[in-house]
Amino acid sequence: MAQLEASGITFMQATPATWRLLLEAGWKGNPRLKLLCGGEALPRELAGRLLGCGSSLWNMYGPTETTIWSATSFVKPDSGAVPIGRPIANTQFFVLDPSGEPTPIGVPGELYIGGDGVARGYFNRSELTVDRFVPDGFRKEPGARLYKTGDLVRYRPDGTIEFLGRLDNQVKVRGFRIELGEIEALLIQYPGMRETVVVTQEDAFGDKRLVAYVAASPQPASGDLRGFLAKQLPDYMVPAIFVAIEALPRTPNGKVDRRSLPAPDPAKIRGEAPYVAPRSPLERQLADIWEEVLSLDRVGIEDNVFELGADSIHLFQITARANRAGILLSPQQLLLHRTIAGLSGELHLINGNSRESLASAIVPLPREKFRKKRSESEWVRK
Repeated sequence: MAQLEASGITFMQATPATWRLLLEAGWKGNPRLKLLCGGEALPRELAGRLLGCGSSLWNMYGPTETTIWSATSFVKPDSGAVPIGRPIANTQFFVLDPSGEPTPIGVPGELYIGGDGVARGYFNRSELTVDRFVPDGFRKEPGARLYKTGDLVRYRPDGTIEFLGRLDNQVKVRGFRIELGEIEALLIQYPGMRETVVVTQEDAFGDKRLVAYVAASPQPASGDLRGFLAKQLPDYMVPAIFVAIEALPRTPNGKVDRRSLPAPDPAKIRGEAPYVAPRSPLERQLADIWEEVLSLDRVGIEDNVFELGADSIHLFQITARANRAGILLSPQQLLLHRTIAGLSGELHLINGNSRESLASAIVPLPREKFRKKRSESEWVRK
């Protein structure tokens, strides 16, 4: 944040997760800065917070296969979804139905992109190239092609395009493109695993996280599953939450019914460790911060922050809130100690005070300032 201010930049692009990190760290913005947001969908809630942080806010859209930017949208104060806008120069958008016909305004369809930005194809992957780069039947230029994005969109009456989601099992989390099937293929190899499915859900801040539903005999501990996947996958592909389930819900034709998956039970997300209540005002305040950031009803001082579903973004959110409350805490300390009990001892050593004297110097905030009650429907995947 200090480097951002010292550099004097007037133009910056970042993912929604990165912009949110800056805001959580207390960044107040720069009236000369033009803000560009890309990499994944820009939530309206985040857009509202960013609008007052610079001279203008732009939503950028475009897959790598069309050389990054394909559309831009000047973001204005509003209450609806942030559109991906209109295509940039030398780029054409087509919203087509399954038969390849253009859809009417307001009717969802798959987005196809044409124009000078369309890549030649995938290196040494001819079959995938043929599947995703298709002939452009709307132009007469020889060899013209369209890129089949797999994105579900629709035209708005004003001519802008609204992103609705993915048509396949590929998602973007924290700016990373993830194939959910790749995670599922590894999970099913765990001893005793009968079936599993991985989905994305939004937390209280609108950030996406991976949730794995697992049916096994016996049911494994979340920590064991997380460790099993961490040996084979990068951090961003390891689910934040594991939900034990007797059997996956199915549609009449036998497919997994993702819409019928039960919402994660906040009381069970704490994991297998028994609940240990905070022993001091300091630990109580840290527990309140964890509960608010991780959308949990109760956090004990022996609960592992990662087994509660935290990722690197959550770590920064926790430390930013702790620092604003007067608690000197760093992400490195969270990575090292992982529990409030461990952190309490570490804070005691760093500050050179007894735990009681440090706690007495911090005025606990009312729990309602941290806690946001969530209805059952808010846990359901959107």
